[in-house]
Amino acid sequence: MKTLTEVIRPTTFIQSEKLSTYLGIDITIASETFQHTGSFKFRAAYNVALNVENDHLITASSGNFGQALAYSCKLLGKKCHVVMPETSAKVKIEAVRNYGAVVDLIDVKKVGREERVSQLIREFPKAYQASAYDDPLVIDGNSSLGNEIADYETDFDFVVVPVGGAGLISGISKGLCRMGSQSKLIGAEPKIANDAYLSLQAGKIIKNEHEPMTLADGARTVSVGKHNWEIIKDGVSEIIEVTEENIKQSLRHYFNYSNLKVEPTGALSLGAVLENSQKFKNKKICCVVSGGNVDTAIYKEILMENKTEASAM
Repeated sequence: MKTLTEVIRPTTFIQSEKLSTYLGIDITIASETFQHTGSFKFRAAYNVALNVENDHLITASSGNFGQALAYSCKLLGKKCHVVMPETSAKVKIEAVRNYGAVVDLIDVKKVGREERVSQLIREFPKAYQASAYDDPLVIDGNSSLGNEIADYETDFDFVVVPVGGAGLISGISKGLCRMGSQSKLIGAEPKIANDAYLSLQAGKIIKNEHEPMTLADGARTVSVGKHNWEIIKDGVSEIIEVTEENIKQSLRHYFNYSNLKVEPTGALSLGAVLENSQKFKNKKICCVVSGGNVDTAIYKEILMENKTEASAM
């Protein structure tokens, strides 16, 4: 069996002069859109599937972790069940199925993701319950990206990272710390799903009352994980809330100025820069793009929205 470092694709660093010039900010993009299964989640999922003894893994996912775990299990010859909301992007649902996993679609208004996973665990007691973020193996897998950022040719002032359950940012924090990086770590979270922002302000985990329906479907989490919180409470300097409009605008900027297709969750880091551009002036910024798995219809709608508004003016 191949180790994590043997199987992952190194992240793609893009020094986008066009985007940097347009915004007047020195931005380097760390894009995981070319990672296996189209997002950083493969780092975490493979590390989990590789290191647990169970031959059957069950998880809940909006799509990216589900795809990554399904593919990881396929590579390692293991079984996989993925619980997904009915509102998940169609492209992600089909991808999970195509990797050989069983997809269990749920109405989150009637049954919670974790509740349904618990039901499946009772049905398959020998299976491993894999969290998309709240698991030390997930954090360790994602820390490989932190290693790569710290080892890059540029010493960044800020590394800006999308936040959902905080599996990515806690992993990057661990990797940066291990490599001795002095970069300040900033989280980017949807304003209508701001539990991590509130948690950092309060000094304890604050939960959303229900699953927030932000465009950034990878951030539709009720709260950050307990294992993740123990890292980010000290390792993250700030979390910036991003409006839905700036998520869309960032997605368009990546397309127009960097020729890069990203999903709404992946656009959060640039969205945070748009929210507080003065903070990042004259600084070297690394914007982490977490993935590029976006439904074609949604992507087209977001890209065309700006053209429609412009023609109406």
